Amino acid sequence: MKKIFLLSGMLFAFSLHAQFSINIQTPAEFKEKDAILYTLNGSKDIIVSKEQNKNNSWVFKYPKNYSGMMKVYFPNTNNSVSFISENKNVSIKLETENNKIKNVIYQDEANELMNSIQESSQKKEMILPALAQIKEYYKDNTVFGKALVTEIANLSGSNTTDVSKYPFISYYNTNYAKFLSNNPAKKVSQEEVIDFFDKSNDMLESSSLIRPILVAFLNNGGNANVEQSVDKLLTKLKVETPRGQTVLSELIDIFDVYEMNDFKSKYLTLAKNLKCTITDRLASTLKSNANVEIGATFPNYKFQSAVNTTAQSIADVKADKKIVVFWSSTCSHCETELPKLLEKYNDIKSKNIQVIGLSLDSDKDAYNNKIKVFPWINDSELRGWNSSYADTYNIHATPSYFILDANNKIISKPNHVGDVLNYLNIK
Repeated sequence: MKKIFLLSGMLFAFSLHAQFSINIQTPAEFKEKDAILYTLNGSKDIIVSKEQNKNNSWVFKYPKNYSGMMKVYFPNTNNSVSFISENKNVSIKLETENNKIKNVIYQDEANELMNSIQESSQKKEMILPALAQIKEYYKDNTVFGKALVTEIANLSGSNTTDVSKYPFISYYNTNYAKFLSNNPAKKVSQEEVIDFFDKSNDMLESSSLIRPILVAFLNNGGNANVEQSVDKLLTKLKVETPRGQTVLSELIDIFDVYEMNDFKSKYLTLAKNLKCTITDRLASTLKSNANVEIGATFPNYKFQSAVNTTAQSIADVKADKKIVVFWSSTCSHCETELPKLLEKYNDIKSKNIQVIGLSLDSDKDAYNNKIKVFPWINDSELRGWNSSYADTYNIHATPSYFILDANNKIISKPNHVGDVLNYLNIK
């Protein structure tokens, strides 16, 4: 508690000399009290501060230089708004309906420009190919044909906006176009990607580009060369450096998402064996993985509003074994797998095995409709991927399963419902 107190004191002191401020305005009908400001490190949101509603607005004072992606999250209504910082004041007006954000109006110059560029890029990538196909069926001298030619020319034109005053906008769009665009001017080599990671300034960590570029980098190398590609990248970056550790953390998560377990094991072991000072970013990855290792005690979770139980937490649930499944009503794989668990539920229950479903839903009605047919313990924070257990239990995809013994030790981490039933010898 002492460390947290000192950090809060430092933030308060810094706020007296803020570098820039973020002002979020909402209608009076928006019933939210709190808002949390986040910055970005790779793909991880970093909490900066929390503010309360004052006259339908929230004002955050940021104490130092920051150029990159930011987010404000409203925890009680599960809304969020993303924006950029060019180390200058940010002003945003939200239009809401039934406590949900319906429209975001960026009122500062940098975010207006970034939003305009993003909308233009989306139209170019999504609409232009369709218009080009339609054009084949219309002659250029017809009214509709002429309109098509004009619109295609408009979308095909390069953006002439001068972004020299906006270092982050320039950085983001230049590198997105180079490494992630659907229509790159030329194929980027692995050496160019490695050089980019090695020589980029601090805006790389705050740009949200690290993970997608890493995925493209791995795909470019081919499955047979993943290890060689990763080792080459980490050697160049020097894995002990802050950037090296951030990239290593991202790679571990990527291997986890795509169930590349051998690679995950190798690079997680590398992270554990580092002799340098570990950054907060990598430390969080090590901790969330340690929480769910086989043989570890499953971190307890206090239920919010659980149904089909009187227990107050996972640890309070008494059973010879427990199946914990993380799922969501919007997950297509859950739609396939959970009915199979339901089909065998009586057999599961007869062996004194409890099923605990923790949902990463954000829509209360969708969640409640789904759990009507699930007779096991169900609970949700209704915060989607902002749920606390996403990090605590290292959840990157749904459904995710854990089997616990009577003492809440993790004894299996099945990949699919069939593996769950096989492990428990339920036919």
